[in-house]
Amino acid sequence: MPHEQDPTSIEEVRGKVEKAYAAWQQYRQFSQEQIDAVVERVAAAGRANARPLAELAVEETSYGNVEDKVSKNLLCADFLARSIRKMKTVGLLREIPEEKIVEYGVPVGVVAALVPTTNPTSTVISKTLISLKAGNAIVISPHPRAVRSTCQTASILTRAAMEAGAPEGLIQCLGKPTLEATQALMKHEHTAVILATGGAGMVRSAYSSGKPAFGVGPGNVPVLLDRSADIPDAVAKVVAGKSYDYGTVCSSEQSLVAEESIRDQVVAELKARKAYFCTDEQKEALGKLLVTPAGTINPRCVGQSPAKIAEMAGFSVPAGTSIIVAEIQGVGREYPLSVEKLSPVLALHFVKDFAAALDRCEAVLHFGGLGHTCTIHAKDDSHIREFARRMPAMRVLVNTASPQGSVGLTTNVLPSMTLGCGAAAGNITSDNVGPLHLINIKRLAYAVRLPEEALPPELAQASVQAATIDRDLIAAAVEQYLASRGIRLDNLVPARSAAPAPAAPAVPAASPVPGIVDRFLAARRQMLVTAAPEAPSCSCSVPPPVPQIKTAPAPEVQITDFVCENDVRAAMQQSRKIYIGPKTIVTPSARDLGEREGVLVTAQR
Repeated sequence: MPHEQDPTSIEEVRGKVEKAYAAWQQYRQFSQEQIDAVVERVAAAGRANARPLAELAVEETSYGNVEDKVSKNLLCADFLARSIRKMKTVGLLREIPEEKIVEYGVPVGVVAALVPTTNPTSTVISKTLISLKAGNAIVISPHPRAVRSTCQTASILTRAAMEAGAPEGLIQCLGKPTLEATQALMKHEHTAVILATGGAGMVRSAYSSGKPAFGVGPGNVPVLLDRSADIPDAVAKVVAGKSYDYGTVCSSEQSLVAEESIRDQVVAELKARKAYFCTDEQKEALGKLLVTPAGTINPRCVGQSPAKIAEMAGFSVPAGTSIIVAEIQGVGREYPLSVEKLSPVLALHFVKDFAAALDRCEAVLHFGGLGHTCTIHAKDDSHIREFARRMPAMRVLVNTASPQGSVGLTTNVLPSMTLGCGAAAGNITSDNVGPLHLINIKRLAYAVRLPEEALPPELAQASVQAATIDRDLIAAAVEQYLASRGIRLDNLVPARSAAPAPAAPAVPAASPVPGIVDRFLAARRQMLVTAAPEAPSCSCSVPPPVPQIKTAPAPEVQITDFVCENDVRAAMQQSRKIYIGPKTIVTPSARDLGEREGVLVTAQR
């Protein structure tokens, strides 16, 4: 959806960043106890307003459902708040007496927080709490479709912070979040760091702003249901995760992979939990509905109920349907439902054995989910460890619903709504982002050794000897070394004076000079070449004939119909381009990576 164009939005950004920065000048002087008091009051306000904010978010965006959005709000306002309660973030963090190191936490300043339309209230609570806990101010940029719910959340948290003694202006929210305003916010001189949650384009813009940024990649989460698992329990958790807030969490299950030997049991358990199985015709209609010709997810389908999605695809499902299941036979462009769907639609894969299951899960991650999250349900720990070793994901969850496990509700990873995907996805971190990502650490370091004591004795002695060698001795040694090779400098370079060169002093046998001479030899040769006089030019010289080079006609450009992330990475390895046209389908992660690396080239047929 295009951003509203409004020239006054830039002025709003400037004013609100300046207010936040001025407030931070006071807040940065707060003690840990004072900061914790502010955070506790803000968290309490989030808990007290969890339901009305959830209702407002659903009303405004039409994404998800109220009960699950209440759960998300409480995850941040309660569980996150309790998890960071004893965390030290400012002032003295720790002392390490045996290393003579003392560490201090230093706030970074103003945090620019970009908020998605899928989670417009819980993300505000989460980012505000971790920013304030780290001793920072925050300026929030809502999604244009979620301005009301985002700003209302920020307003509630602002009042609570001021009641606890925080300076006015510490929490700011843009009321006119145009594209230009968001870019101005990210590039403002007083913006210290960016917390970006949203689409690939916005995250890419954050990383291109010139400021430190924590942006997160898309998720395409595979789930391996192993033969050793408690299958009824595993299926129940898969359905609970896939249906959570109608699939709006980026770490929700996208593909369930199981062996053929347990097909009947898996299908029976899914149906027992009100999963609807598509026919082949319905599956094809779903693929065309959910994935646009450009390869992106249809925004009309994001966070909608199974009944609504089925209706848009031209069929109906029974009342109370929990999720829609479509069995597919592979991953890639010919299987559109193998992408991230952001809806309660689950792709189901049956394969011959565990090795094939690993291959299929890895393929799903490469098809738009690199670095994010994957899940395994199993009791066989050797299978669990092999799964973790193989998968290119930074969160490998075991025996849990994926959304709840990834955000720390059912696991001991840090509770967070900002899930880093690591270098594989172009992210600066693979962590669940929290307060410690928003501080700098100052280290007081006492001297504990002399420089020469840091090296082994033989290297330290050589270093001392080399450092005490006279420059004239080195030059003379070079001359002596060259003479021993039959090279006289006065035969190669015009003499600079008529005075005879001084005799080279003897080089002590035990000194490191011969080694130094070897190193200087290459440099001296270069000097000789540079100093040598140019050959006289001759006006009658005849240039050599220029060879005739036959050029072959340029090959025709082959325009690709579909591009996934794996295609882009293969092209990068082979140093080739991928040519796309107006009708080419490009997955979001492929477009993000391809444009950044210069692999994608737009051409006409």
